[in-house]
Amino acid sequence: MKAYVFPGQGAQFVGMGKDLYENNQVAHDLFEKANEILGFRITDLMFEGTDEDLRRTDITQPAVFLHSVVLAKSLGDDFKADMTAGHSLGEFSALVAAGALDFEDGLRLVSARAHAMQKACEIKPSTMAAIIALPDEKVEEVLKSIPGVVVCANYNCPGQIVISGEVEAIDAACEALSAAGARRALKLKVGGAFHSPLMEPARAELAAAIENTQFHTPSCPIYQNVDAKPHTDPAEIKANLVAQLTAPVRWTASVQNMIADGATEFVELGPGKVLQGLVSKIDKNVAVSGQQ
Repeated sequence: MKAYVFPGQGAQFVGMGKDLYENNQVAHDLFEKANEILGFRITDLMFEGTDEDLRRTDITQPAVFLHSVVLAKSLGDDFKADMTAGHSLGEFSALVAAGALDFEDGLRLVSARAHAMQKACEIKPSTMAAIIALPDEKVEEVLKSIPGVVVCANYNCPGQIVISGEVEAIDAACEALSAAGARRALKLKVGGAFHSPLMEPARAELAAAIENTQFHTPSCPIYQNVDAKPHTDPAEIKANLVAQLTAPVRWTASVQNMIADGATEFVELGPGKVLQGLVSKIDKNVAVSGQQ
């Protein structure tokens, strides 16, 4: 069985999608439609912008979503998914690819999510850090002893967790986790504490946007970040998308559950190869490939 997976924020690169735009009519038309919906030429920033431009949450999220969805749509009838999943933002790409959301609605929601998250980031200085080579349980245990807001945000693969929270709490956690044996505790270049309680202001805003958007039954199950389980019910999908903003991304469990349910091949659609690497670390026996 084939699983399609979609990357999240951080996978972007300058020039992403340019070949598609120039050589595929379906892709070209979707990119132009996105420029129209967003009210500015995001394609200019994607194809010829700077790393700094693309790092802004309100640009990054629609850009990565757009690249991923355009890749899926340009496959036409060759997009045959038995199941899908997306990492954080990538969940929206997965939903559009599987027909649970229309392209236009998906882009508007991603843009609304990005703006809401950007605003939440500006309320309080916050950040994220990658913790390498410590068991999940050990990271969770150490974080309980740190004052302030700091939580596990992304369970990416065994031995790789991203933590999220207030800047001072992250600094203290990195020090404590290094002392506990982490090979690396590296602060990330992100705008704020995604998938933490600090995103609560954005959650309320996103909930209103999602409530006013029509969702359909997808063509295949979506394994959602919040509980790592397959979902096809539009009401459940909507609730999980809202909850995702302040809850951890359970990527390791999502991939394990997809494999348990029959996935033997994972195809990543979107910029970069991050998810291909994570899937291989979770289970080296499954086939991985990608298009970008």
